[in-house]
Amino acid sequence: MKRMQTNNRLLMWIDERLPIFSYSNENLVSYPTPKNLSYWWNYGSIAGIVLVIMIVTGIFLAMNYQPHADVAFQSVERIVRDVNYGWLLRNLHSNGASMFFIVVYIHIFRGLYFGSYKAPRELLWMIGVTIYVAMMATAFMGYVLPWGQMSFWGATVITNLFSAIPVIGDYIVVWIWGGFSVDAPTINRFFVWHYLLPMILFMLVVVHMWALHIHKSNNPLGIEIKSPADMMPFHPFYTIKDLYGLGIFMIIYMYFVFFAPDFFGEPDNYIPANPMVTPPHIVPEWYFLPFYAILRAIPDKLGGVIAMGSGILVLYILPWLDTSKIRSATYRPIYKQLFWIFVANALFLGWLGQKPAEGAYLIMGRLSTAYYFIFFFILPLVGKFEKPKQLPVSIFEEVAKKCRTKED
Repeated sequence: MKRMQTNNRLLMWIDERLPIFSYSNENLVSYPTPKNLSYWWNYGSIAGIVLVIMIVTGIFLAMNYQPHADVAFQSVERIVRDVNYGWLLRNLHSNGASMFFIVVYIHIFRGLYFGSYKAPRELLWMIGVTIYVAMMATAFMGYVLPWGQMSFWGATVITNLFSAIPVIGDYIVVWIWGGFSVDAPTINRFFVWHYLLPMILFMLVVVHMWALHIHKSNNPLGIEIKSPADMMPFHPFYTIKDLYGLGIFMIIYMYFVFFAPDFFGEPDNYIPANPMVTPPHIVPEWYFLPFYAILRAIPDKLGGVIAMGSGILVLYILPWLDTSKIRSATYRPIYKQLFWIFVANALFLGWLGQKPAEGAYLIMGRLSTAYYFIFFFILPLVGKFEKPKQLPVSIFEEVAKKCRTKED
């Protein structure tokens, strides 16, 4: 590691004993980055900032929340109404979950489009998928904590899915519940895990960043860095770009926090949990809806659970399913069309997830589920028969070409 040059004696003294400033300079300031990164590369840093917001607001909310079935709903109401700025903490945290998933979904789709999962970044991609799975677990447990009607029944329905596992399924459900129904022990366990998982998420993000810095960022062209001319230091060029993207994102985020705090919420969740009254239509949060649609598209309970789980786990093997040597969809005409159909299909599955699993909705759900998996398992054939376009010679040449075009 190259030592940071500074005239500040205190910083030098600290850095000689614990080189945090040299490490930060190497990985955040002078870190070599491809010259052609677009705004699609902003979402990784935005996701990291949202994670910090979620952790900080979660800590302060935990100071006032009571994880017991008898008082959980009232404690959330007390936070909003009586705790100083409790309404702001609650709105930042609840809407932050939706913002977090929006940013991560865009980040994932960007990786799919530009082939960021391909060698030598397979492990980077797999760590990212693990972060996504941990996010889903954290969000589900957090959704249960307000202890409204949808929280209670959502927890009951989703945890019951484990009973489909042969032999041990019922034992797993009892262990998750802490008893024989969703009750006080359940909410206490979910609170503990909801508080712990973000710390695990943060550690996974650190490992994710470590893996990223080994082989550097992918880029829109999908070609590797070939010379110093292809690179530029991360600061100030991309810090300014990231701050601009963050500013736009925060405007959108704060709009929901201050002007539409209940936009992403279910109305039934503002009613205290009642085990004796089942809501007419039980739905999870919007970010789970595509997988919920996959679950309901399969008539068999175990088959639905397997299909839903496979919809996530298939992302782990994606680097080996896609056999094409070309990364970016810009130069892959067939894959590009399949990708945009996949994006539209994922959004359609999300829409179907909130509809009743009957009639035409069920048929459309099955067709959409079929395409979801066809997209992944047809990739080996696409890689074999697709005729990609000619790749640019280098990043520098392509950037210089665009600059000349703009000047003309």
